[in-house]
Amino acid sequence: MKNFVEELKWRGMIHDVTPGTEEELAKGPMSAYVGIDPTGDSLHIGHLVSIMILKHFQACGNKPFALVGGATGMIGDPSMKSQERNLLDEETLAHNVRCIKEQLGKFLDFKSSAPNKAELVNNYDWMKDYTFINFTRDIGKLITVNYMMSKDSVKKRLSRDSSEGMSFTEFTYQLLQGYDFLYLYQHHNVKLQLGGADQWGNITTGTELIRRTCGGDAYALTCPLITKADGGKFGKTEKGNIWLDPARTSPYQFYQFWLNVSDEDAQRYIKIFTMLEREEIESLIAQHAEAPHLRLLQKKLAEEVTVMVHGRDEYEKALSASQMLFGNATSEALKALDEQTFLAVFDGVPTYDIPASEFPAGILDVLATKTDIFPSKGEARKMVQGGGVSINKEKISDIDRQVGKDDILDGKYILLQKGKKNYYIINVK
Repeated sequence: MKNFVEELKWRGMIHDVTPGTEEELAKGPMSAYVGIDPTGDSLHIGHLVSIMILKHFQACGNKPFALVGGATGMIGDPSMKSQERNLLDEETLAHNVRCIKEQLGKFLDFKSSAPNKAELVNNYDWMKDYTFINFTRDIGKLITVNYMMSKDSVKKRLSRDSSEGMSFTEFTYQLLQGYDFLYLYQHHNVKLQLGGADQWGNITTGTELIRRTCGGDAYALTCPLITKADGGKFGKTEKGNIWLDPARTSPYQFYQFWLNVSDEDAQRYIKIFTMLEREEIESLIAQHAEAPHLRLLQKKLAEEVTVMVHGRDEYEKALSASQMLFGNATSEALKALDEQTFLAVFDGVPTYDIPASEFPAGILDVLATKTDIFPSKGEARKMVQGGGVSINKEKISDIDRQVGKDDILDGKYILLQKGKKNYYIINVK
């Protein structure tokens, strides 16, 4: 089996690690967990780093636990937050937990009979009947306020938000997360917690609770918070987060995100977000350096992550869709696109609304009267006769061509193309 810590080091996936962690892992298979707050019903790619660490942990022969925070999700973690989160009701949280469980199954083996198969736990199960009085008596007395105040997540929040401060609810978050670690240590022999760098304070509160309660050793390992080379926030676009749920971010949009990262980011991301071996990654980096215009790194990165999240079929569809604007895509390939992907591919293309009652209509009327794609029918006629106009990726040359219901995609759209690069959508109302 690979050395887990060494594997993460060359991939650039370690920010902090407690002393003795590597030595403990060397003794044999170990159990570790990552916590995820179910504040939404889908994970986004910001979650992927800690999930990939858990995936590597399992691949190295260890047993991973994914903890979905049904209880802590009701409170909200103050780490790296400028203001308190909205609290979610129990029904919403239960829905979110179910959705996240399904997504995690794409990364971790929960179903095999292997001794290191992944386990999914929900801290609501052990917190729901724990009374406030018992919690403060059993756990609250073990950690001082001075210790809690020393955490960066608390200090930063208080210093930048002096007018509103921090509620007691949020202040107690680190105790609840610390208790999760203690509970898993006592009931599942989990000795290591993994997470993002912003979780270091919460995780070490857990190791301290374990030390004071059980006298045992527990460990922490965090990964760096991923940024873009230009300083922008990773995983964010103008339209918001890149989600794993295909209903929120289509597989095509997901594929395009990875395909369009910078060379510098691609070189880092392919180590972090894929399971490719070191030799293959180093070979790809060397090949990319010789011919950056081919974007070999970006293409391989986009393939690996899209297949992992959405499957090979969706990757193939995304690859085909990505050639729609720049390749020699066929009419059949266009018609095979679902509506979500069609709209994503042609996002930003000029759109015209024409009532269904106005079809069938002559092509010249469509190009120059019902729209302003051409300033006159004369110019439209010349371009059609010259083979420079396409309807739904099929070139036309007949100036008397009628545009009718057979040309309407999904009963809603007609795609017109002028020359090689100019696209227009007719939205049939």
